[in-house]
Amino acid sequence: MSTVKSKKLQVGTDATASNNFTIYQPATPDGTLRIGVGNADSPTEVAQFNSTGIVGDGSQLTAIPAPTQLSTATGSAPSYSARAWVNFNGTGTLSINDSANISSVTDGGTGDYRPNFTTEMPDSNYTVAGMARETSTGTSGFVRLSSFYTTTLFRVICNNNSLSAVDCEKVVLTIFR
Repeated sequence: MSTVKSKKLQVGTDATASNNFTIYQPATPDGTLRIGVGNADSPTEVAQFNSTGIVGDGSQLTAIPAPTQLSTATGSAPSYSARAWVNFNGTGTLSINDSANISSVTDGGTGDYRPNFTTEMPDSNYTVAGMARETSTGTSGFVRLSSFYTTTLFRVICNNNSLSAVDCEKVVLTIFR
C-alpha cells in the first residue's frame, strides 16, 4: 500500500473551474479538512470537517433536497410515506404496543378511541386506514372513522358485526397525508 501526501487534491479537470472540486488543508494546518469549488490554486470553500464532523454553523452549505419518491418505489406514480401509525390494545386500560408520531390514545368510552399526534398534521385533510380485532378468539371488529379530524388528534370507533360499539383487543391505524 502506498501513501500519497498532498496539501491539495483537485477532483475534475474541466476548463470551467466551478465544475471542479478541491479537497485541501489550509495554509496553516488547524486539524480541518476543507472542500472547495474550483481549481486547486484558488478554491472557494464550501465545507470544513474535523474529527467530529462539519465545523461552523453550516450556513454556507446548501440543504439536501428531499427525494421526490421513495427509494423502493417503482413506476412513475409518486409514493408517499405514512405520517403516523399506531398499534394498540383497546380493552381495559388502553396500551400502545408500538407507534410512530402518536403520543397517546385517549379512551372516549366503549370502542371510542382518539389517537393524539406527537407532531401535528399541517391540516385535517389526512386519511386514516385501520382494522381491528374484537377479541382474542378472532371475532372480527371493524374501525369506523368519525368525522372528527383535527391537526392534533382524530377519532375512530370500533364496531362489531352487529354495528354495536365494542372495545377491540387490537386496533391498527395508519395515517397518510
